[in-house]
Amino acid sequence: MCCFSHDPLRGLLLTRPPCVYHQSMALVEVDAVGKSYPRRAGLGTEQRAVVEDVTLSIESGETLGLVGESGSGKTTLARMILGLVEPTHGSVRVEGIDVARASRAELRRLRRQMQPVFQDPYAALNPRMKVLEIVTEPLLIHRREAGIRTDSAALRAKAIELLHEVGLDESTLGRYPHEFSGGQRQRINIARALALRSKLLILDEPVSALDVSVGAQIVNLLRRLQREHGLTYLFISHSMPLVRYLSTRIAVMERGRLVETGEAVALCMHPQEAYTRQLIQATPELPLQRQSFPN
Repeated sequence: MCCFSHDPLRGLLLTRPPCVYHQSMALVEVDAVGKSYPRRAGLGTEQRAVVEDVTLSIESGETLGLVGESGSGKTTLARMILGLVEPTHGSVRVEGIDVARASRAELRRLRRQMQPVFQDPYAALNPRMKVLEIVTEPLLIHRREAGIRTDSAALRAKAIELLHEVGLDESTLGRYPHEFSGGQRQRINIARALALRSKLLILDEPVSALDVSVGAQIVNLLRRLQREHGLTYLFISHSMPLVRYLSTRIAVMERGRLVETGEAVALCMHPQEAYTRQLIQATPELPLQRQSFPN
């Protein structure tokens, strides 16, 4: 059974061409990673595992779709890759560097190479900052290591360039987040993530807070940006059809464990696990006519 038979975005997304990526040393290597948190148990505490012994890799230039229900450990795994959470055991390596054991200088360099795009496009933006400040903030933070010009003219020119890449224009620079729609805010988030020309974007449910047509536009934008810049994506979602559309490979998580991985088309057509089949069948088909939206 193919995921497209139950795809709520069917007809809204552009026709998906075959994805090709080149096998090389993995950009991200997750090796037997686990994460546990203490919780109260009677008069004492016990460790509750959120992620258990997950092993996977992300090749440079590909999109790995990470799919599972809420609470399956997807976001915790992403936070460990970003270095925001330290694993209880196992290791996460980005460009061969163990993220949890990296020096401060190594960690700053790694964080220039990977940026998150979060689920809620409004909560991810500082409501007191104008778009110019939001988009150029990463340039100011990493100006010394990256050798970036940070005079006002250079920052403004860079901000305009980034906004054009995501389909916005110069008129947005002096406005605040509350003045934009949800889709426009997510475009601003993506522009900020592109500021340092990072190699890896962690896309954590980037369209789940948007309506279907706007979400389709954002997904098509992400595909275009990947082609133009050779980006690598970790795309996190609970929607198997959406993951199938955007991903090269898919990894399925259930209750903190990795239960199945494989090439996107093959896994959708011939899932091996009952849980994967449930995810594929979980999204009801909507009678949508095929149409395209601008990137």
